[in-house]
This record gives sequence, C-alpha cells and structure tokens, in this order.
Amino acid sequence: MTRSRTRTLRTLGSLLSLAAQPCQAAWLAGTAAASRRASSQAAVAGRSALTAATAPTSAFATCDRRLGTCRLSGGTAAAPPAGDLEWRRGAPARMQEVACPTDVEDDPEDMSTQYSPTEVEQRLYNWWEQSGYFKPTGHQEDEKQCFIIPMPPPNVTGRLHMGHAMFVTLEDIMARFQRMRGRPTLWLPGTDHAGIATQMLVERDLRAKGIERKELGREAFLDKVWEWKEEYGGYITSQVRRLGASCDWSRERFTLEPDLCEAVNEAFVRLHEKGLIYRGEYMVNWSPSLGTAVSDLEVDYVEEEGKLYYFKYMLDGEEEGAHIPVATTRPETILGDAAVCVHPEDERYQHLVGKHVVMPMLGRKIPVIADDYVQMDFGTGALKITPAHDINDYAIGKRQKLPIVNIMNKDATLNEVAGPYEGLDRYECRAKLWADMEAAGLTLKVEDHTQRVPRSERSGEVIEPLVSTQWFCKMDGMAAKGLEAVRTGQTQIVPERFEKVYYNWLDNINDWCISRQLWWGHRIPVWYADAHGGKTFVARSEAAARAAAEAELGPGVELRQDEDVLDTWFSSGLWPFATVGWPQQAPPEGGVLDPASDLARFYPASVLETGYDILFFWVARMMMLGSELTGQPPFHTIYMHGLVRDGKGQKMSKTKGNVVDPLETLDAFGTDALRLSLVTGTTPGQDVPLSMEKVTANRNFANKLWNTGRFLLMGLKEVAPEERAALAVAGPMAAEELAQLPLPERWVISRLHTLTANVTDQLESYDFGPAGDLVRSFLWDEYADWYIEVSKRRIAGGDPIAAAQARRTLVYVLDSCLRLLHPFMPYITEELWQRLPHHGDSLMIAPWPQLAEQELPVDTEAISQFEAVQGLVRAVRNARAEYRVEPKKMVTATVAAGGVAAGLVDVIEAERDAIATLARVEADTFEVIPLDVSDGSGASGAPPNSVRLVVQDGLEAYLPLADLMDADKERARLGKQAKKLEAEIEKLEKRLNGKGFADKAPAAVVAKARGELDEQQAALAAVKVSLNELPSA
Repeated sequence: MTRSRTRTLRTLGSLLSLAAQPCQAAWLAGTAAASRRASSQAAVAGRSALTAATAPTSAFATCDRRLGTCRLSGGTAAAPPAGDLEWRRGAPARMQEVACPTDVEDDPEDMSTQYSPTEVEQRLYNWWEQSGYFKPTGHQEDEKQCFIIPMPPPNVTGRLHMGHAMFVTLEDIMARFQRMRGRPTLWLPGTDHAGIATQMLVERDLRAKGIERKELGREAFLDKVWEWKEEYGGYITSQVRRLGASCDWSRERFTLEPDLCEAVNEAFVRLHEKGLIYRGEYMVNWSPSLGTAVSDLEVDYVEEEGKLYYFKYMLDGEEEGAHIPVATTRPETILGDAAVCVHPEDERYQHLVGKHVVMPMLGRKIPVIADDYVQMDFGTGALKITPAHDINDYAIGKRQKLPIVNIMNKDATLNEVAGPYEGLDRYECRAKLWADMEAAGLTLKVEDHTQRVPRSERSGEVIEPLVSTQWFCKMDGMAAKGLEAVRTGQTQIVPERFEKVYYNWLDNINDWCISRQLWWGHRIPVWYADAHGGKTFVARSEAAARAAAEAELGPGVELRQDEDVLDTWFSSGLWPFATVGWPQQAPPEGGVLDPASDLARFYPASVLETGYDILFFWVARMMMLGSELTGQPPFHTIYMHGLVRDGKGQKMSKTKGNVVDPLETLDAFGTDALRLSLVTGTTPGQDVPLSMEKVTANRNFANKLWNTGRFLLMGLKEVAPEERAALAVAGPMAAEELAQLPLPERWVISRLHTLTANVTDQLESYDFGPAGDLVRSFLWDEYADWYIEVSKRRIAGGDPIAAAQARRTLVYVLDSCLRLLHPFMPYITEELWQRLPHHGDSLMIAPWPQLAEQELPVDTEAISQFEAVQGLVRAVRNARAEYRVEPKKMVTATVAAGGVAAGLVDVIEAERDAIATLARVEADTFEVIPLDVSDGSGASGAPPNSVRLVVQDGLEAYLPLADLMDADKERARLGKQAKKLEAEIEKLEKRLNGKGFADKAPAAVVAKARGELDEQQAALAAVKVSLNELPSA
C-alpha cells in the first residue's frame, strides 16, 4: 500500500471516528439531564421534585454551522462530550488516549500555501476535549496552587457578540498559559437563567402566537420557558466553543440547576437569620410592561426633549385668582400630589406656609409646606410633592409625614384614586388632564425642556417610580467587607483606576431590592400562613417551612409561597462559590474543610475577568456576598476589560451599521485572527477598537506563520528520521550549548529568551496586549525576515555542522514561539506543532518555554554584534532603495570598521555570507578594511566614486556608484531637475526684487516667498553636489 493511500485511509478513519462522537456543540438530553430539569423546574415553581423525569427518546443531531451548534430533532437540548451526562463534581482529569487527528506524515509540499481554519478548528477542538485536556488534574498532596477562573455566565438564551468573544479570548489566554505553566487549571463554564431577559423572549414568542402569559398560568408558562431553554439554551455555549474556549465542560453549571437552587435558598435564609434581608414598602423602579421592579443599575437615564408644564395651584379660602405657580414634567402625577412645598426662607411664599391649595380637577385640598430641599431660584420656587411617584418627593414625604397617594396600577394605567381618569394610560391621562385644566383656566404655559428620562435597560420603556412592598437586602455591613478586601490588598483590581469607581459605589450604596415580580427565576423561599395573619416562615425548602409552621401553628396548616422571584444578580452573586460545592461541601461551624474537596481547591478563585460595565451589577455583589457567606473574598484578582468598539472607536450599534458580527468574522477569517485582534493594540481596561483591517492583518500573520512552518517542514523532509526526531525540543537551551553556536544562532536564541521572559512577565501581570504584540513582531520581523533568510545559506552551504546548527535553531525557536503564541492563537499553533518534531501529545499541555524561577541564558554581546550586522544590512538596503536598484541586482560593498567598532571586523568577516544574502551584495568581492576614525574622513582604502554609508560609530560601508545607477541616465535626470529648479529660483527672485512687492505685500507673504527661495536654492545646491559626485563619462 502506498504512503499516500495509507495517509488517506488514516485521515478517513479519523474523520469517521470524530463523526461517531456525540455532538460537541451542545448537550443531548438524557436521563440525568431530564432529571435535572425536573428538579430545577420544581425549585423555580416552589415545589419539590419527588420523581425523576422519564428519559426522552433519542434524536438525530444535525449541525447548523452558522450558529456554531448542533440542533436536535424534537427541540431537545444538547449532549455532553463522551457520555459525561452525570452531574460530576470534583472528578479527576481523565487524560484519554485519543490520537491527534492532524496527519503529521502529510508531505509538506501538499500543505496549502494558505492556512485554512475550517479544516483545523473543529477537528482539534473535539480532540482536545475528548482527550480530557480541559480538566484540572486530580487532587495531589504536592500539587501546585490551582488556577481558577469562573466564567461570567452568559444568558442561557443569548447569542454570541463581541463582548463574549472578548471575555472568552482573555480568559482562555489565562487558562492556557497557566495550564502550560504546570498549574492545575479550572476554567468553569456555565450559563445564567437571566430572569427578565429570558421571560421577555418567551412572552414575546407566545404573544406572537396569540397566547398571554397570565392566560397560561404560572406552571404552564414555566414549562414553556424550560422548553425554550432546552431548544435554544445550547446556542451560546456552542458558540463559545467555536472561540477555542478550553473550559471544563464536564463541570458546566446553570443557575437554576438543583445544587445552585439549594445554594440560593441557603444564602437567603442565612442572610435573613442575620437580619440582613427584610420585607418593606419602599420606592422602587417599576417597569410597567415587564410588571416588575428593576434595579437602579438596570435603569438608563437618557437626555430627551420634553415639555415643562406650568399651572396654577389655587389657594383655598383666598381671594379669587390667588394661586401658587408650579411646574411639572409629568402632569398626570398632579392627581397624586400630597403637598406644595416652598423654601422656608422664600419671602414670596412664607406667608402661605400652613395654608391649603386645591388640586386641579379633583378638588382635593393639600397643604403648603416648607422644606429646605427646595431651590428658591429654580423654576417658580414652588414644588408639587408626589411621594408615591418620585424618589425625591418620597424622601420629603417621609420627612414631612405626608400621605403616600398611589394613583397608578402596575400596568401604568390610572387607578380609582384618579377619579374620572381611572383606566387611562399614563400618557393618555397626561393629555386629557392638561386639556381639562386648560378649559378650566388653570394652565399658565408649556415650554420645551430637556430632561433626563429613566428608561428600562431591558424593555426600553419609561420607568415609573412606585411605592411597593418588596424584599430588600441591607448593604452597609456587606459593603464594608467588600471595601476592606480591596483596601487591604486581599483582592486587587486590574487596572487599578477602577478601584476608585468601586470604592465610590460601595461607599454610597443603598439597600438592594432583591425581589422581582416574575415567574422565571429562583422563587423566594418564604411561605405565609394566610389563615394565621400572614405568619411568615423563611426556610430552605417547603418541607422545612411546613415543619416549622406545624410546630408553631399545629398540623395541617396551609402555606402559600411568596409569588416573587429573586433578582438574577442575587443568584449570580453566589456564582464563584456555589459552583464549586457551597454550601454542600462547607464544613459545619468549627469544622475543617476537606482539602481534597472542590470548595477547598477551587475557592477563592484566582481571577475574575469581566467587562468594566458590570462592576456594580455583578462584581461588587459577588465581593459582598462571598465575603459575607464564606468569610473570604471570592477572588484574588479582578481583571476589567474594556468594551469592543468599531475601528474609529465608536460604539457598535445596528442603527450605525458598524456592528462586527463575531460569527461572520470567524467564518471569514478564522478564530485565531479574531482572538489576536481583540487583545493586541490595547491596554487593560481600555476600550478596544476593532476594524476588519486589523482582523485581515492578523489573518495575514496567520498565513505568514503557516508558511514559516511549511518552509521548515520542507527543509526537514530529507533529513534522516533519527536526526529529525532529535530536533524535538526537550526543554530550554542551556548556556553551554548557546555559547557553542555561531553569531546568528546566538543572536536569535538570545532574542527569543529575552522575548520569553518579557512575555511571561506580561502574562503573569495580565498585560495581554503587549505580550501578543511582542510574539507577533518577533516571529515576523526577526525570525522570519532575518534568521530564516540567514539559515537558508547555512543549510545549503555544504557545511554539515552549520546546517545542523541552523536546523536545531530553526526548530527550537519556532517550537518556543508556538508555545508563547498558543494562548493567543491555539489552533494554528497546535496544528503546526503537531507537524514539527516534538515531545508530548499536545501543545496545550506542553511545558511553557520558561520554567518557574528559571533564568534563560542570553548572550548580550551576540545581540549587540548582530544588531551591528543588521544596521549594516539596513544601510545597504536603504541605499539600494534610494537609488532604485533592481531587487535581483547584486552590488559590490566594502565595509570599514575601527575605533569602538574595531572588534566587528572578525564578526563581519565570519558573517560575510549572511550579509551578502540579506543585503544582496557580491560575496566574492565583499571586503572588510580598517577605518581610521581620528579625523572623520572615512576609510583611506575606500573605493573611489562610492556612496559612503555611516552605520554607527566606527562602522561604515561604501557602495560604488557605478553599481547603484546608470551614470548617464542619472546625469540626465539630475540635469533636468537642476534646470527646473533654476527656473523656479529665477521666478522667485524676480518677484522678490520687483517694485512694490517687498514694500506693499503683507509681511507673512513676503516671508513665505523668501522661505520658498531658500528651499529651492538648497535643493539646487544638493543636485549640483550629486552631479559632481557622478563618475565621469
């Protein structure tokens, strides 16, 4: 059988093997998955799951490449790799014997000249995952400290955007780097149930089918949400996989799975027992269309053009027409006013304090009060106070003991308190009430007014401030713990400037409204005995609540669970510890944590990486809840990345048409190019400008790297198998071996070792952008453009020792660079590494090129000497370019060295072949002569009629003009240029010497003309010098 046919069959076998594997992009619904769903549904609905769900029938998977996922017939969810269906926690890594699907025996000449991501990415990702490389190693007594990154859980029904691509890239860089450093690494993935967002999507879908949520009822609606989650919930994770995410998918978590529901209930109960959770009636941000309270952080204040309405509050019992002028942006709230307020020192209104005014149209009498909150010089100096519908008025109302008059239903229609306006939408009421007031002569004027309008981040509608009974969490004590963790250095925030933002928010934090009037989410673990005055029981489960209720109230008591669910950020705030065994593995009070448990090994996390835009939403809450519930902050480091913007730095938006779709980018350019584009050219915390030009440039770099590897492999094609195998890199090169190599090899390896140290330091300090830039620049500008060109002559020169040294260096440097670049560009680096001689199964678990605490040898003298060679080559190249010498033409060169550069004579002599190759000079006539630097006149032995190139102090080169140009053509060109300059000079001189110009023209015009004359005269002088230097005809 021919080698080609063997290779074809092996490739076919690999593909068939991969095709037989479970679909890698999503989870197949199995018995355990169905059981999980039943348990989770029970937790959401507030009931116990007593029986496991019946396993669904199997389904055939079909791949949808556009979404990067596998859709399943019947709309079921997705399947775990290699049958890992059980909810395993703490299982040791299983390094399976799975052959790499890269055909390492493929003839390099058959390799495409263009890197093809589509032929590589899915194949390698499946192999990595099947081999167990994404998992942390099992617990060992002497193991290194684990490196843990909890993935910010994307919304379960989300779709990949550039923000996801950014965090996946950064976190995967961290995980791959630390894994190669030998640390057990856990990057823990998962998704968030996203209460408001998911419920909105499902309601919208049902509404399109003519079904309303309330018509279905809670149980049936939740079944619909679970169906939606199972059909679409795997999309986002499969898209994350496309980005090369090396997270441990066997530990994937979902915030509504049973263990996490247990953690949420435990946290609520503990905080309630500490007096930190309470129920009360307070002002909240109400979203009418969503029918729920929303957080202050979920409200966007948008400047919009509106109206300012001026009207009369008629004084009760005063002369006809007596009134107080008042202005408002929301006339409908007049119906809920409880007072008119003036400043106690305002002489215009002091005499009216204590009197009453009459509410327009309703005739209700309300008092005139005084409060120093009022600004006398703003507006009319009199404020209408509506405690039930304005946050500032609510505070004044509490202080002044005013009644809270709610005029709105939860859907923003007016209630019975509004009298004849009952049932109208708030905006309909505004128009109707103002028209009625105009007819009654109670209006003064209407002005255009720019105002900050509160809009729901989710629904976009105007938020209505309402007083509502909600559950709240006290923040002061927990905020103090979150602040202490950062101030004492237990947790560092990168970049440091975000610490001030963090401090400012926690120093001024208000109590957190944690209840939401939704059905999808963690139902609040509170039960009421309505028949006993609404007696409240806070418990970890319905069974525990019933036991407590029957112990206090007797058997058979009826209980009703609270209808509300918890804010999504409450459950997300437990993410870093609830996902690794809290509270299940937490020891009892006074106990000792099992060192082999997940909770001991993987908490606190090493790094939380996330966008700075959710510093308040999520990060601060995790810091507070983690410190409060576990006694230690949840992270050692918080890394904040910036937002991804377009190439001009503008925010991406559909209306601007500047959105860069990550899925389309992955299809067109490949994962590696996008990843490198996202992290290079920026610093931590700065917004990232992303243009397609940048992605294209990095795709081109991938092709350059691919062809660099292809060149090496073609050069190794005829090398004996044992010699080829010996080229595999077993570790960093020792100083003794380095010292024995020729100059170019010592230079490139010393530069590599310097690069390795710098990149390692930068990755350890989370400075990813410069690290990626350095590796890319070294590979392109130094290795490919310099050393590879030098090596070609050495390998082909007939000296077997020089050829062997060059091959050793070529492989060593490329191997090391592939390791350095692997965290940034995992696919192409693995594919090339597999084809090179190597030790080990996979690049992603290969050792980092610098071991811990190791100092790599660097020959600084070799760097200095080769930089002089580079300077010489660049000088010759520049001269060739200046004189437009054809690229293929070889020129004669004489090099002179002396003074401080005298030691370079032997170096240049030794590297004459390299210099000849790089500078395109004749090797046979290349000459090195001494340079007398005493008078600066140059080398006495320099050839006549030569161009003198000063490279550096004591190093010069001379190139005969005859080699650089055709003297006759150049003489003609310069003569033509001289005549043109002489004509321009004559014209300017006549102008400047003409009558009236110098005297009458503006000084600036005269000065400009004189400047132009000086420039032209200088140019003519230079041309004449060049003419004189030309060799005689």
